[in-house]
Amino acid sequence: MHTGKIKRIVLEKGFGFIEDNDGTEVFFHKSSLKDVEFSSLVGGQEVEFDVRTTPKGLNASEVSVVKK
Repeated sequence: MHTGKIKRIVLEKGFGFIEDNDGTEVFFHKSSLKDVEFSSLVGGQEVEFDVRTTPKGLNASEVSVVKK
């Protein structure tokens, strides 16, 4: 499980990017969210996620907000 922060969200297209704690940028789609609404995400929000490598690059799955 990785942790990082929401870097950018494209609401109208249903995807965004997470900056992993190691600095890597990881794509995510709203369908990869777990127990969180896409429209409630904001830049800088801390999240946990799994990473898988695809032909197009790194994709996040099982994305959830870190509860503080």
